[in-house]
Amino acid sequence: MSDARKLRRDERVERPRKSPVLRLRLADEIPIVGWREWVGLPDLGVDPIKAKIDSGARTSAIHAFRERVTYEKGAPHVSFMVRPGQRGKAAPIECIAEIRDEREIKSSTGHKQVRYVIETGLSLGGRVWPIELTLADRDPMGFRMLLGRQAIRGRCLIDTSHSYLDGLNYADITSSRASKRKSP
Repeated sequence: MSDARKLRRDERVERPRKSPVLRLRLADEIPIVGWREWVGLPDLGVDPIKAKIDSGARTSAIHAFRERVTYEKGAPHVSFMVRPGQRGKAAPIECIAEIRDEREIKSSTGHKQVRYVIETGLSLGGRVWPIELTLADRDPMGFRMLLGRQAIRGRCLIDTSHSYLDGLNYADITSSRASKRKSP
């Protein structure tokens, strides 16, 4: 074994471990979310939408349809429709965002698909931060949105035994949507 490898191994052994007190302090500073939460995408005008928090998925995805590429000031944009509700009762919302990238994404079933990648703000736990979001056909899936580990890394902790720890509940969501539909 080379001296460099021995040195690295020795350094790893000597590193101090995080104490339980430090872990508790981190939990106080970082919000804890459940395995599913109501989130908002304020830059796209989509609020709220039910998302599955999936640390096994690298990228985040949203169900989008009627995708159409346009150009604004020479930059490629994609316009698309989003239906926030699972059962198709809510009217679809038209969104437009600048295309950040096109990536080949491998689904959990192993199928590869090229998807548009956009950047937008995510609202969760009273905070808003930018995330990358891929546009996908999630119609047959149980959730319109999947929040991957890149979007939540360092921003929140997941309690997989609970749902909706952000405090929003279905009654709040449906009454909010109903009032938006009634207002002129």
